[in-house]
Amino acid sequence: MATAAPTASPAPGEAPSPAAGAPAPAPRRARPRTDRLLLLPLLATVLLLALPLGRYGGPGTVAPADIASGVLVAACLLRLVRRRERPLGPAAAAVFALPVVGFAVATVTAADPVAALPGLVRYLQVFVLVPCAVMLLLRDAGGFRAVTGALFALALVQGAIGTYQFATGTGASYRGAEIRAVGTFGPTDVMGMATVVSYGFLAALALALSPPQGAHRRLRPAALAAAGLLLVPLGLSFSRGAWIATALAALAVLLLDGPRRAVKVLAAAVAAGVVLAGGLGVGSEAISQRIGSITQVTDAPDRSVTDRYSMWAAAVSMWQEEPATGVGLKGFPAHRDAHASLGLSAGSDTAGAGRSFEKQPLLSPHNMYLLVLGEQGLVGATAFLASWLALLLGAVRRLVRAAPGAPLDCGLAATGLMLWQAVDFLYADIGGPSTVLTGVVAGLAAWWALGPAPAAPAPAAAPASGAVSAPADPAPPGTRP
Repeated sequence: MATAAPTASPAPGEAPSPAAGAPAPAPRRARPRTDRLLLLPLLATVLLLALPLGRYGGPGTVAPADIASGVLVAACLLRLVRRRERPLGPAAAAVFALPVVGFAVATVTAADPVAALPGLVRYLQVFVLVPCAVMLLLRDAGGFRAVTGALFALALVQGAIGTYQFATGTGASYRGAEIRAVGTFGPTDVMGMATVVSYGFLAALALALSPPQGAHRRLRPAALAAAGLLLVPLGLSFSRGAWIATALAALAVLLLDGPRRAVKVLAAAVAAGVVLAGGLGVGSEAISQRIGSITQVTDAPDRSVTDRYSMWAAAVSMWQEEPATGVGLKGFPAHRDAHASLGLSAGSDTAGAGRSFEKQPLLSPHNMYLLVLGEQGLVGATAFLASWLALLLGAVRRLVRAAPGAPLDCGLAATGLMLWQAVDFLYADIGGPSTVLTGVVAGLAAWWALGPAPAAPAPAAAPASGAVSAPADPAPPGTRP
């Protein structure tokens, strides 16, 4: 009597094979395609900043990129509801819940809670909702590279416009000449183009240092050349804060990738800088004067440095008045005059790049940490710093402990971008259309630092039990079988 052959049990995670003669089950709808479609609002949030944004630069306006970020958050919520997925792990939930506590306390304890509500919405958008949406929508390294590719494309567009502005004298006003490269952001957001170009430079540098497997010869030279090109508009932005943040972030990325390569790349960068600034004369005199002004903090500093120190002192004075909870979100402009010194000017002069002269009021201290301290007190500042420090240290920790085959270009980009933002916050704060990119950068860092570990390439599958394997090659002569 013949017996039926035993049916092999399926491997873990593998669907059972249908019995002979049984109809094949209906194929599931492929989720990867849906995941790629959900990346469109995220890419739109980045790429819409390439549009002319002059009329969206004023306070209280909503830029197209902000609208796209709202669609991004809504798409993420819709996917979570439809798939009934767990939103965040315990670590990520704690990291993003911390600043929410500080924002809420500062809003409730503000002298005018209703006036503080727009600030609450903005803070939640930039530091909680957009980063969480980015972290949850990215499913693999390919999605991460798509976002950094969009940042790089945006940097090329804005950098090309900024370089043209310098060459033709159609940029923002700088020391009486309209030569400052600001891209499409206009003279009221002089940090916008510098921020975008810095992001693109770090993304290109990370790709050049650790390109994906199988693409070394093709991507590395192109990425290195692109990173070098972006240094030109970055220099022509005359943004001292962006220069310092980019230099420190690039140095950290190089050292994390390897000390030997760091020395080689730094030598090449110095040589390129000498050629561009010295040999070709690309804004060498203006750039050297701007670099020299970084150290002029007590010996005849310029007006912008004096105003910045006055506003920093005003933010500290606000914190001393309300040490626990601060003066409330959006409270800095209302309390500035009561705490600032008499040396503070009425505003900064802006002109050029297609706009007439106007006096821009000084509504923030241009230091994110002091702004949080003054408006949110120790409660908000502690929560904010703990959240960002957890993202930065988590990104570095995973990069150092990455398994062989892990997408190191993603880790280097996430760490470099997060470090750049952390350093830049010493000289700037949120404001302007490019602010939404801060949330995108935090989301990229969260995906790398707090998400599931990116999978390395799967090893070749072992033959199933009982299967006939191919005969092994004979042992080489002189060896034992």
